[in-house]
Amino acid sequence: MSTNDIGLEIKESKASVIKLNGLLANYEVYYQNLRNFHWNVSGANFFELHAKFEELYNAANLGIDETAERILTLGERPYSSFEEFLKNSKIKEAKNITDPKKMVEIVRDNLNTLLELERDVIETASAQNDEGTVTLISDYITAKEKIVWMLSAYLK
Repeated sequence: MSTNDIGLEIKESKASVIKLNGLLANYEVYYQNLRNFHWNVSGANFFELHAKFEELYNAANLGIDETAERILTLGERPYSSFEEFLKNSKIKEAKNITDPKKMVEIVRDNLNTLLELERDVIETASAQNDEGTVTLISDYITAKEKIVWMLSAYLK
């Protein structure tokens, strides 16, 4: 069998790439939802939520870049158009949301969707001995689980 530049079997890596591209698409829509909320949040918790949404979209931007670069490292092409992102995302665009509590709920729910996808990526990558992908995604899971816990505490 032929291998990619990092020594993984090309045929087996394609399964990880498919999962990573799905994660990438969802990450992009999540990122845009955060930008939307950052720009449009108002009310008594404005300063707190405005800063938190910015923190989260900066982290998402890094995750997007690292995920796309991992796909390239595996020898494939990452999704790169809005059409591809929207077509392949479980996360939907959050439009016309004005209630800050609803914004936080959507962010938490989006993060849970990303966690579900990341756990699926790890399962696939583990089966292929793709330690680089497993390590990358494992770190994302740890960070997201803490954020979900914090957002859930905020909503109580």
